[in-house]
Amino acid sequence: MESVNLNEKLSRVKEYWSPTIIGELNDTYVKIVKFTGEFVWHHHDDEDEMFLVVRGCLRMRFRDREVAVLPGEFIIVPKGVEHMPVAEEEVHVVLIEPKSTLNTGNVRNERTRAELQRL
Repeated sequence: MESVNLNEKLSRVKEYWSPTIIGELNDTYVKIVKFTGEFVWHHHDDEDEMFLVVRGCLRMRFRDREVAVLPGEFIIVPKGVEHMPVAEEEVHVVLIEPKSTLNTGNVRNERTRAELQRL
């Protein structure tokens, strides 16, 4: 059992939109990711996702609204809800989600990461 320094781990992430596993508990991964620009509209049929912002401002778009998530805040996206993360500038995020969660959910494209790196 060791403590995890988020800043140190995030400093090692070089690719945007590529979640990296930094821990696991029960059937859940703790991941870090850096965002910039827009992701893709998608949803997850069976998994809820939690986005905890460490640095920057994440704008979570939904079909009927948008929510700004600032450092120290988090948002939970329930399963089945279509969403698109957006970052005007670089954002650092901790993701907490089931191990079965695919980053692009119901969409498969060049941003899909079926195999995840571990730090």
